[in-house]
Formats: sequence, structure tokens, C-alpha cells
Amino acid sequence: MSLWKLFTMFVKIGSMMIGGGYSMLPLLVRELVERNKVITEDELTDYMAVAQCTPGVIAINTATFVGYKVRRVIGAIVASLGVILVPMILIIVIAAVLQNFASYPIVQHVFAGIRIAVCALITAAVYKLFKKTVVNPTGFVLFLLAFLFVAVGGVSPVFIVLGAGIVGLVWGWMKRC
Repeated sequence: MSLWKLFTMFVKIGSMMIGGGYSMLPLLVRELVERNKVITEDELTDYMAVAQCTPGVIAINTATFVGYKVRRVIGAIVASLGVILVPMILIIVIAAVLQNFASYPIVQHVFAGIRIAVCALITAAVYKLFKKTVVNPTGFVLFLLAFLFVAVGGVSPVFIVLGAGIVGLVWGWMKRC
């Protein structure tokens, strides 16, 4: 894949990042897995998990991992620059404009609608990943425990991912013995 194609792919993904890194998940699946077949859905799940645990923004971390897989260090740089270009420009413009208009009810309603749409996008992506990833009772129990620890218990996702990795390692080892 050319560096230009990698860059433009991540510019497209980055332009849809309203709402944070997870809001780009449906677009990542469509662009990287389905349309361009750069990575598999399992690889995307792994990259998102590691991106959650590493310092920095999930979107940039994921772009860096994918870019590195495709074209090594230069690919990581190009994909990362692509994913931040549009959001960076938008943030600068919004910061300049929003300060003057944030108190307007219409602006507040627009952002309320955007938040709802982002929630729907994230839910759809999670549902799709859930169907593909949670394929047995052990996986479901692990999913349920991880969800409860994060959603109810407030446990850091870093500990959830590390713990789930350890459980997966032990489970795999036990199945071999």
C-alpha cells in the first residue's frame, strides 16, 4: 500500500472521530478490514485493546499500530499524521468559534444530537465485535466480568485488559495440559 493511500485512508477515518477514539470504530472496521483489507477484525480488536492500555489517544495509537504493520516506521508516522490532521484543524476552528457561541441553545442542541449519534455508532461497533469475539461461555463470562469491573467497579481498563490477557494465557495453557 502506498504512503499516500495510507495517509488518505486515515484522514478519512480521522475526519469522523467526533466523540473520541471509539467513535471511529465502525469506520475502522469498514475502511481497514472490509474495504481495503489492511488488517483482520481480530487484529483490529487486538490493536484497540493495546491502544487502550498504552499512553496516548486511542485513535493515534491504533493508527500508529496499523501504519507500522503496513509500512513500518514511516507508515506509523504517516497514518498517525493522517488521523490527527482533520481533528486538529476542527479543534482549532471550533475552539475559536465555540467560545463565542457555546451558550446559544442551538449549538447546545447540535452537540446533544452529535453525542447521541456517537453513542449509537459505538454501540453498533461493540455489538459487531461482541458477536465476532465472544464465541463461547468462557468468553461470555470474561466479557461480563470485564464489563462489570469497568462499568460498575470503576476499574481501569488497563487492568482489565492485562487481567483478561492473563486469564486467556492461563486458559490456553490449561486446555493444552
